[in-house]
Amino acid sequence: MTPGAKEQPDLRARVRKQARLEVARIALDLFAERGFDATTASEAAEAAGISRASFFRLFSSKEEAVLVAQEATGESIREAIARRPKGEPIWIALREAFLAPTDRYLEDPEGSRARERLIRETMALNGRQLELHGEWVDAIQPIVAERIGKSPQSFDARVISVLAVSAFDSATRFWGEGSDSSDLVKLIKRSFEIASAVGKVS
Repeated sequence: MTPGAKEQPDLRARVRKQARLEVARIALDLFAERGFDATTASEAAEAAGISRASFFRLFSSKEEAVLVAQEATGESIREAIARRPKGEPIWIALREAFLAPTDRYLEDPEGSRARERLIRETMALNGRQLELHGEWVDAIQPIVAERIGKSPQSFDARVISVLAVSAFDSATRFWGEGSDSSDLVKLIKRSFEIASAVGKVS
């Protein structure tokens, strides 16, 4: 392999990822202002200074443009769980892993809250978010199973994974609907406290 052969694709991937996040942020602002259904992909592309074709090279749909940040959140959570100490109780590992991406929400709380409101008010976005959360469950389930000593397809691992994603979703939605003074980290910790009581592992 010639020097730099690996770096070039990696650089292109990073540039594309950054472009997706930037265009998504602009599109979200427009959708929040005008309404998701009332705004076309062409209008979102124009606001971002790119062509409609370029928009659809970055995203498969308007829904994906809104939820691209949550795709990155799912990756962050999966990686964070895998890095937790092996002997750590499962619900502590899950809580700390799901706290890992809070910086993504808190670095732009106004934009994050706008996204949460837009998702809640738009049927198509609600549906896509459910699909995305299902993907999160599938991604963390094998790690959960290993940590509780069960098979990857075990019922226990599935239920715990679903509860963890639901706990995170409940906290972020409540925060998105709440006042500027509400504390996302405290909400996530409390949500996982409740979930762990329900999903005790025997």
